[in-house]
Amino acid sequence: MAKSLGPVKRKFSPWTDPSATPFIRFENVTKTYGDFTAVDNLTLDIYEREFFSLLGPSGCGKTTLMRMLAGFEEPTSGRILLQGQDLAGVPPYRRPTNMMFQSYALFPHMTVEKNIAFGLEQDGLQKADIKARVEEMLKLVKLEPFAKRKPAQLSGGQRQRVALARSLAKQPKVLLLDEPLGALDRKLREETQFELMDIQHTLGLTFLIVTHDQEEAMTVSDRIAVMDKGVIVQVATPAEIYEAPNCRYVADFIGDINILEGKVTAEGGAPVSPGHPPVMTLVSEGLQIAVEQECPAAVGDAVAFAVRPEKVRISLDQPADTAVNAAHGEVWDIGYLGDFSVFLVKLDDGRIIRAAQANVSRLVDRPITYGDKVWLKWPLDAGLVLTR
Repeated sequence: MAKSLGPVKRKFSPWTDPSATPFIRFENVTKTYGDFTAVDNLTLDIYEREFFSLLGPSGCGKTTLMRMLAGFEEPTSGRILLQGQDLAGVPPYRRPTNMMFQSYALFPHMTVEKNIAFGLEQDGLQKADIKARVEEMLKLVKLEPFAKRKPAQLSGGQRQRVALARSLAKQPKVLLLDEPLGALDRKLREETQFELMDIQHTLGLTFLIVTHDQEEAMTVSDRIAVMDKGVIVQVATPAEIYEAPNCRYVADFIGDINILEGKVTAEGGAPVSPGHPPVMTLVSEGLQIAVEQECPAAVGDAVAFAVRPEKVRISLDQPADTAVNAAHGEVWDIGYLGDFSVFLVKLDDGRIIRAAQANVSRLVDRPITYGDKVWLKWPLDAGLVLTR
């Protein structure tokens, strides 16, 4: 078994090393069902010990991609390699992978320890080895007191951990997780996400998770592949996906964002200060926007400006500079979410911009409320220009 990376995990980035060899490689993979193309000429590299997420809406091809790696589906064309070995024709039970399904698929008539031991017994391991391995897995998922219980006597979170232990018992090189937390409530799902990360760090295995939950992918992943209609739109770290989406689809799919259509009025000139990108300006229906960003757009090009709500400052007072990156409007609606509030501000031209503000005070009463005339303001580096 691979050695744990421990606390150095967050510095783990083999994808930035040109000499690093991919652990898993999807090479020009296409999967069709009649006239429908589920995966379209897709190439993707995943590295050993990564916690990698396939993220996208239902029907985008992410589960099909995982099932092809597991051996439950065969590519129509292209190759899938694991440690350099072409997996074509290798049946699922001969592959060094194991899959944890959303339904958990536990045997209801077996105890927790029997469920975990099932695959080991099928492989013909010695009883002493099976007992030791089951005890190790029970300890790993913190279920020692529940070893003699049956699935019906467990909570949803406990059943999820039994399924995880069973998937890990055979020591696969790759663990495949198909929407593994979808059946859990929000609080338990958040707790389990961190448990999964801790287990993956401890074992030093490669985890590949399929999910449509953006927050889940952002929490657990080293990298994320955002998929749409059978193709990968962007592969990057969670921070890069969120802060630097490469197109409108990714920007809009990941979290909340304001997207304003505009036209470039001036390309980047001299940098504001040494080491900073040049400032590009654009106009969006009269709204003057300046962006500190390297961008291939030219004067006159139609582009989109994207800025996250938490980067937009909202105030009752007019800011000192209203020439650029400032807008005036009326509070149209408010969403109180406990830790922060989201304000929907209707601009004078009728457009809606979202601004988020942390609730740092215990007071529920807010100084800004419905119908207030407010100003919105954001800095030069808060948003970005999208050309596609």
